[in-house]
Parts: sequence; C-alpha cells; structure tokens
Amino acid sequence: MNTPRYTELLQSLPATVPFVGPEAHMRAAGRPFAARLGANESGFGPSPRAVAAMQAAASDVWMYGDSECHDLRHALAAYHGVGAENIIIGEGIDGLLGLVVRMLVDKGDPVVTSDGAYPTFNYHVAGFGGVLHKVPYRDDHQDPAALLTRAEETGAKLLYFCNPDNPMGSWHSARIVQRMIDAVPDGTLLVLDEAYVDAAPDGTAPALNPDDARVIRMRTFSKLYGMAGLRVGYAIGAAPLIAMFDRIRNHFGMGRIAQAGALAALQDQAWLAHVQAQLDRARAHLAQIAADNGLHALPSATNFVTMDCGRDGDFARALLRELMARDVFVRMPFVAPMDRCIRVSAGPEADLQVFARVLPEALRACA
Repeated sequence: MNTPRYTELLQSLPATVPFVGPEAHMRAAGRPFAARLGANESGFGPSPRAVAAMQAAASDVWMYGDSECHDLRHALAAYHGVGAENIIIGEGIDGLLGLVVRMLVDKGDPVVTSDGAYPTFNYHVAGFGGVLHKVPYRDDHQDPAALLTRAEETGAKLLYFCNPDNPMGSWHSARIVQRMIDAVPDGTLLVLDEAYVDAAPDGTAPALNPDDARVIRMRTFSKLYGMAGLRVGYAIGAAPLIAMFDRIRNHFGMGRIAQAGALAALQDQAWLAHVQAQLDRARAHLAQIAADNGLHALPSATNFVTMDCGRDGDFARALLRELMARDVFVRMPFVAPMDRCIRVSAGPEADLQVFARVLPEALRACA
C-alpha cells in the first residue's frame, strides 16, 4: 500500500495535543456541562456592538476577509499609539506563536520557557524541531532572572514569558518586566505573552516601545473581550520583525466576520470596563468559595482563580475528575509543585453557584 512519506521530525513527535477541548469532554460524557469554567473564556460575553457588527457582516461572508486586516490593524495601532507597521494580526495568540517559532527556530535550536507554562508554545517548538530548556517556577511565579540566565547559557533563539501568568494567575510588575526586556541576551527574542493583561492591575505592563527589537508582545480578543470563538490575536513589535510575518502567514486567515467583530469590540471600551467589574466580583466570589471549602485561592491578575488544594498532584487530579463527573469543567496545572492546584475560570454568577454547590460533593468523594 502506498503511504505518505512523513518527515522524520513528524514521526518523532508524540500523538498528543496541548489540551483536550471542552466539546470533546462533553461528547465523551454524552451531556453538556452544567458550568463551563475550564478554558478561561469570558462567560460574560462579547460587546453587544460587536455582536451587531458581526451580524451585519454575515451577509458579506461570501467574500474573503481583507488580507491586510487594514481597518483593525490601524485601529489597534491608534489605540496603542504605535504605527500600523508595528502590528500583525493572526488566528489568536496560538497562531502567532506558531508563526514566530517558524520564523526563528530550526531543528536543534534552543528555546527557553518555564516548566509548566503555556503548553501550546511548547507544542509549536517541538513541531519545528526546537529544543526546549525549562526553568522551574519560583513561589508560584515565573522566574525572570533564572529564565534570562538559561537563555544566556543556551544561546536561546526565543525566550517565552507570560505576564500575567497562565496557569497560576500570578504576575510581575511592569518595572520587573522592563528590566527583563533590557537584559535579554543578544540574539534572543523575548516573546511576551500578555493575553491576560486586560484583567491585570495598573502597573503590570511596561510602556510600549515599538522600536525595541528584543521583544514581541502578544495580545488577544479571546479573554476579556469575550471572543475566543473568533480566534483574533495580535502582536506588537519592531517593524522589521513584523514585516517578516508576511513571508509565511496565512494571508486570508482572518475572516470578514472576525475582523468586523474585533474592530467593534475594540471601539467599545465601555463594555470592556463592564466586564472588568464583573470579573472583579467573580474572582472575589471564587476566593470565598475556596475558603469555604478549605482551599486557598492564589492572588490572580487573570480571568481565572488558581486554588491550592493543600495536597499533592494526585489529590488535585482526583478532585478534577470528580468535578468533571458532576459536569463542572475546570482544569489544572500540569507540572509539580503547581499541580497541587485546580484552575477555575471567573465566570457568570450562575456558573459559580453550580461550582459552589458541586465542590463540597467532589471534595467528599476524594476523602
């Protein structure tokens, strides 16, 4: 039988994906979730203006989207006070991470990240043959000094750093992040993933310097803008770096409806402020639920709350299974010692009430 001649690299990769999606879990269970609190989506929904813009664009969906994302790109540039040449738009931060890795990583090239940080980045690095060098977290935070040291030691092409952090919800101040940018070794690009920055306190993100070739900064409409299903992310970086994306990106990857929705969402900052207020209340409620059940909610600058179960990873995994068996979708960190925790998205009150009701039952089942 004739078979495709797969590359040696492809055949060496494990048959895994970074995450099992919530829909796959529901298909396996044969029923929907009672509370969907695992993917860090915004259950508060998108701006009504964005919904209206997408509805209006639907009748034109027979046309491809603007391959340059001109209107959205220029609106983002104006919003951030940078040039349009400093903005690239792509299929979520995940898609942009894949492009950055493709641009810079050849087989065997060193890449540095934190052990237990966002696994999709690692997935892309493995897919292009890069070699991951991982640094442990320190006190539930990524460790900037250790990351920089490892990047210097290995001659890393890329250094991945998420601030605020997924999966722990922790964060570093803008002052520390700027010191990290200033100390990036020659020949290393810092990939600063700021997916959760809209949920963070003031003073978390350093000032944008679009001409700084040492760093590329990633943002998204998937979190507080409530548009995870559209897959719209963007990166801000030095113009020569941003121009390189045109050599490899999917030029018609952003559909018309997605562009229209993201543009309208960006223009409705009042809705973003409304969601931020809802998020503050949800995080406080989750912290109270955790305390009521003998768990400890870690401080969060994201749209989720990570809860320390006070035991080991086996206990947290058992608790996760019991919650899922009761149709409550949550996730957890994958790597010790962070895997002592579960991670719960800060969602609408109705979902949090379900979680509050089910959590004691799940804990008793794990006793």
